[in-house]
Amino acid sequence: MTWRNVMIKDGDYLRLKLDNLEIEKGGHKFTIPLTDIATITLEGNILTLTTKLLAKLAQHNIAVIVCDNKYVPCGIFMGFGQYHRTAKRNLEQVSWREQLRQEVWTEIMRQKMSNQKAVLLAQGVEKERTDKMQELIDHLQLADSTNREGHAAKVYFNSLYGMKFTREQDSLENGAMNYGYTIIRAYMARLVTSLGLIPTLGVFHRNEFNSFNLVDDLMEPFRPLMDWYILENILSQNPKYLSWELRCQLIDFLNQPYIHGGKKTTLDLVMLDYVNSFIKTMQENGNLLEITLEGMRGV
Repeated sequence: MTWRNVMIKDGDYLRLKLDNLEIEKGGHKFTIPLTDIATITLEGNILTLTTKLLAKLAQHNIAVIVCDNKYVPCGIFMGFGQYHRTAKRNLEQVSWREQLRQEVWTEIMRQKMSNQKAVLLAQGVEKERTDKMQELIDHLQLADSTNREGHAAKVYFNSLYGMKFTREQDSLENGAMNYGYTIIRAYMARLVTSLGLIPTLGVFHRNEFNSFNLVDDLMEPFRPLMDWYILENILSQNPKYLSWELRCQLIDFLNQPYIHGGKKTTLDLVMLDYVNSFIKTMQENGNLLEITLEGMRGV
């Protein structure tokens, strides 16, 4: 079972040694079994790795996340899907009922908005604002045709960070969220492709320039969980900038404990169960797994 999310900085040399990732830095060598690795995040301008290693990472379905000179994730490398019945899964994905597709998107939006409300409650936001969030959830229509989610986002972020806050600002809060969301996105992309789904074919998103429409749809309920994690573990330290140590903490989000079905597990495994539940829902053989903030807070 893969569980390691590896982060590598400047000056390292990466190569394949048998079925292990070998990291060389400052005359020292370290090895990690590829079977343990889920993702690798690369930072810096002078990091070197071999094409032989890249090929083996693709075969092991390990997502490689590349960061720019501001340490912001800007690219993802993944292998072609290894799923054994890709054609069958693709046919299911392109032919599911429109009514069901709209119902699934409604459920995704309900989960996201409910988790946003839970974050506000956890942060002690005034009742007027949490009541407003509940009102928006109660008035959610099929496929969110009236854009209640958009209104909820404004109430949510203004409640957390002030009335002048926008997601477009260059701020520590936005930097942490953008970094964290990219980690979720990369891991979700890994799951989607490994299970034979078409990542470009979304439930709601239809952007012709986006290669990960489905990924962006499915990750929505997890965004508020990352927001809460950032508030509790990053911003609570009152940092001046997003340091290496804090970025490592954001990557460790995937390893955080979560209570699922009365049992303790980790978020990366919950994400796998969630994507599998989406497939069963698409096949009209089950329901979408409920993702809740309480699953994290109740540990």
